[in-house]
Amino acid sequence: MSQHESEIGTGTGRGTVTAGVAPARVRQLWHLLEPLHAVVYYAPEVLEEAAALGYDTKERWPSYFPLRAAPLGAVGAERVTSAFYSFSPRMVAEHIGSAWSVASPEAVLAARLRGVDRAYREIFGERVDSPELAEAAALARRAAEAVNSAGRPLAAANAELEWPTIPHLQLWHAATILREHRGDGHLAALLIAGLDPAESLVSFAGTGAASVERFGSRGWSDAQWSAARERLTARGLVDEDGTATDTGRALRHQVEQHTDELAAAPWQSLGQTDTDRLVELLGDFWVAVLSSGLLPSETTLGIGKA
Repeated sequence: MSQHESEIGTGTGRGTVTAGVAPARVRQLWHLLEPLHAVVYYAPEVLEEAAALGYDTKERWPSYFPLRAAPLGAVGAERVTSAFYSFSPRMVAEHIGSAWSVASPEAVLAARLRGVDRAYREIFGERVDSPELAEAAALARRAAEAVNSAGRPLAAANAELEWPTIPHLQLWHAATILREHRGDGHLAALLIAGLDPAESLVSFAGTGAASVERFGSRGWSDAQWSAARERLTARGLVDEDGTATDTGRALRHQVEQHTDELAAAPWQSLGQTDTDRLVELLGDFWVAVLSSGLLPSETTLGIGKA
């Protein structure tokens, strides 16, 4: 992974000037922390805990929605659709409509911590109790506790939860708060760019961030996908075959740049030296998660391609 950092001198025309931690470093921290968080959706240990509550774990989605939405409480499909954004309302309703009749949000929150505890112990082995992991957890927690959750519902919901006492679960909880903080900011960037939920996927697929089939996992019908592509074509953002135009690529670049800016504050609070130290510490644990084979090689996040 590149350690390259670009210097920040000026803002991007939105009246903000970022100083200190470079945007490349902000993006890198997301790349390092996202896999540590995402274990919760793929690890067999978490799925076993979800199945014990009564969720169908033969496929990903019946457990994904309650596992991610539980910090919000026993909310309905409309609020989850709003917070998750890129999923089709039909898909959210299908999976969240009965989620809280299977188990309460409190039970799901407890199950996901038990599952992540077991998964991390399996993935990291003896290193789960290492001083390096404890140090990484402390630094990540400091960044997570610096999050301003105003206007960020998923970050706020996770930040309101009680902190685990075990270092490796503190690391996971911090990674979760920070990724949802970034994700909430990303939705704001999409709104500013005028990209609705379906258009956000079609425009990103057009840049080659991931295959159309992978983006199709978000539940939009062929007709809805085609309609979104037609709207983007009318704006000059994609060609008729869905490939992003230069204008479309520039807009997506602005979205990612704006997302980085909106995600920077916790790392500015942590400071350059401690942020660099966290990057150094996370490397081995990031490799361990990726080497576990739990996570898919292609995701809708476009990590490494955005």
